[in-house]
Order: sequence, then C-alpha cells, then structure tokens
Amino acid sequence: MANNQCSRGSALVAAIFALLLVVLTFSTIYFFAARTWWFPESITSLGQAIDAQFVRTLWITGVVFLLAQLALAYVLLRFYDRGGRAHYSHGNTTMEILWTAATAILFVGLGIAAESAWAAYHSQPASPNPIVVRVVAQQFQWNFHYSGPDGRFGRTAPELVDDGLGNFVGLDRSDPAAVDDLVTPIMAAPVGREVVLDLMSKDVTHSLFIRELRFKQDAVPGLVIRLRFTAVKVGDYEIACAELCGLGHHRMRSVLKVLSPEEYEAWLVEQAVE
Repeated sequence: MANNQCSRGSALVAAIFALLLVVLTFSTIYFFAARTWWFPESITSLGQAIDAQFVRTLWITGVVFLLAQLALAYVLLRFYDRGGRAHYSHGNTTMEILWTAATAILFVGLGIAAESAWAAYHSQPASPNPIVVRVVAQQFQWNFHYSGPDGRFGRTAPELVDDGLGNFVGLDRSDPAAVDDLVTPIMAAPVGREVVLDLMSKDVTHSLFIRELRFKQDAVPGLVIRLRFTAVKVGDYEIACAELCGLGHHRMRSVLKVLSPEEYEAWLVEQAVE
C-alpha cells in the first residue's frame, strides 16, 4: 500500500515537472520566434549577412533544444520512481558516437557558412577610394583620426602623446601631412561610401561595439586591426566599449554619425574650424 502511494506521488511529481518543462520550452521558443527582444535594424549589407548567420544558427540549435527538452520530459514520465531497485546502465556507445559526430558536423558547417561574412569584415580588399579612419582607444574614450583633404595621415609618435594638451594620438603637427588632420571624439561617415577602420589601443584591451554595424572587435595594444563597412542609412548610432577596461569603463561611449555626402563634407569643415 505504501509503495503504491509512493509510486502515485512520484508519478504526480514527474508529470508536473514534465508539464513545466514543456511549457517553459515552448515559451522560450515563442519569444525567439516572435522576436520579442531582437537586434536593432542593420545598416550595412554585411550586418545583414551576420543576421542571416545568427538566424541560421538559432534554427539549428533551436531544433536541437526542442528535441532535447521533449526527450527529457519523456524520460521524467517514463522512468519516475516506482519503488523498485535502481539498475546500472552503461549507455549506448553507438548513440554517443552518432550525436558527437553530428555536433561536430553542425559546428564545422556553421563555421564554413559564416566564413564569407567574417572575410568580408576583415580580409577582403577595400574599394578603390575608401575613407580611412584610425580608431584609437584609451581609458576612457574613443579618438577618431581623419587624414584631412590631402588624404595623408600625419606622423604620430608615442612620445608626443599629451592628453593634457589634447594630443591623444601623438600627432606631430610639425609634419606637413599632419596640418589638415582631424582628431575627434565622435565618428562620422557618409552614407553609401566605404569606410575602413584601423583599430588600435593605447593602453589596455578595449572592444569596439556598434550594434547597427554588427561590430564587436577587440582593440589590442600593439596591434592594428582593420575593419570596413558601408552604411546605407542616415542616423546617429551608439559606439560603446564592450570590454571591461577599468573603473571608468561606463563612460567610454561615443556616436557614429552617418550623414549625407553634403552633410559629411560640412561636418569635416566644422571639425577643422573647431
């Protein structure tokens, strides 16, 4: 009698947990399928490729997640405590090999599918006439170095860095090529024109994060990391540091201003005057 009551109690508990598991599983899938919380709109074609890769990954892992949770619910209902003795099971070697191989194939396949988007950000050659911006990160601000109308960057040197005088990138103003250079706390780009970013850091590791460009790239001291983008929508977009870089990390924010070509030229003149 006691064993029957124990068995019925175990069956009820197993049924409740299985039901909760199914409800939570389908609720989670709904929030992702309905895109209740989702990314802001991408403003580059490369960003759209990143989004496509994310959705592809989400579908594959979502199917695996659904099957795994339903299997777990079945196990709860099928193998709840009935008052008997527990038995050791070695498992199924064939199944373990199959799901390990399937995981490896999916992992490698997703990597291959993402290769073209990664290469487009990092290794494909730029267009014939891009705008090149040197992005110099430091505790706790972003510095954006433009070459000016002559298209040539002036000489920079570490010993010339003087934050007190506003020379954040160590620009040598005695160099003729540096006369028209601009160093600004915000970044601007014209819509429809390719921009190449040379990302670097003066002190510790930072991370350039611009959601609408789908950028999240570490700035590593001693390295110059090249990125590129072509924005297709005018607007102001937040630039954040996505790497904990010190006590003032929360202040390391800036803005990317995507402007029409005319507004961009006017912005350059305004910055030169200031």
